[in-house]
Amino acid sequence: MPLFAEGKSRRRSFLLGVMSGAVEPLFGGLTALTASLVVPAMPWFLSFAAGAMLYVVVEELIPEMSSGEHSNIGVLFFAVGFSLMMALDAALG
Repeated sequence: MPLFAEGKSRRRSFLLGVMSGAVEPLFGGLTALTASLVVPAMPWFLSFAAGAMLYVVVEELIPEMSSGEHSNIGVLFFAVGFSLMMALDAALG
């Protein structure tokens, strides 16, 4: 749809969409075959992904949230939500 909206023909848009999805079964099978090799490193990979998401939140959302007329409310509720999340994480393991 985006290619068609940009002026490509229906046939060309469809073929490019099919070609972009053609590698998915190949790499899906490769991932299934090698999944057992990465299981020991999975906690490291997941902690890296969590750190990347925290970076996005801190870098993008907090500055936007703390600007404006009611900036204290957003920052306060962010702190409350984060504290609640940490308390639940510690309590529930």
